Amino acid sequence: MPKPARKLRGATPRNPERTRERILSAALKEFAAHGFAGARVDAIARRAAINKRMLYHYFGDKAALFREVQRKKISERQAWAENLSDDPAEALPFWFKAACRDKDWIRLLAWEALQGDDGKIIDEKRRLEHVALHLSRLRSRQKRGVISAEFPTPHVMLAILSLTMFPMAFPQLTRLVTGRFVHDPLFQSAQVDFLQKFADGFRNGKPKSFARKSGPKSKSRLLT
Repeated sequence: MPKPARKLRGATPRNPERTRERILSAALKEFAAHGFAGARVDAIARRAAINKRMLYHYFGDKAALFREVQRKKISERQAWAENLSDDPAEALPFWFKAACRDKDWIRLLAWEALQGDDGKIIDEKRRLEHVALHLSRLRSRQKRGVISAEFPTPHVMLAILSLTMFPMAFPQLTRLVTGRFVHDPLFQSAQVDFLQKFADGFRNGKPKSFARKSGPKSKSRLLT
């Protein structure tokens, strides 16, 4: 009777959750670099230091993996939104800084736009649910007078996305217009200052609780 195989000294036990996170991180990099159509499963497996068989075991196929990457990033942003201040002067700079910290997410969305010629996107139903939740929050703020009800809610959301994501999505245009690269601290500081001032345009008048005070600017804990 053959002897049972002995465990190798120093061998680390498999950690499924850690492996899954490593695959998702590698997949985000690959999808951001090449889009869904151009991404290769073997390249993702190499980035994650696993074999393709293991990747398929965890996620099934490339489309399912792309779905999970999207869901992870969207859930992350959902958690931020739940704890974010109602004040547009804090929310706009926060989302701009979030975009600057997450170039891969912005590039993934850009690739999706380029490759989605048929108008369909992966996991559209679930993503529409997230959008509906954000729209509901904006409508609530409009009803409370935090944001002007003069503007249609979907267009307010589009404006917020445009103001906060455009510089990272189109860094070449940002440099041509401003003369600075998007990661230049001077540009980012100027953009934050602009967004804080521009936020007044979203407001229904100027609620006293959000009135800008003279003197040093206070920093939100969410912007650190």
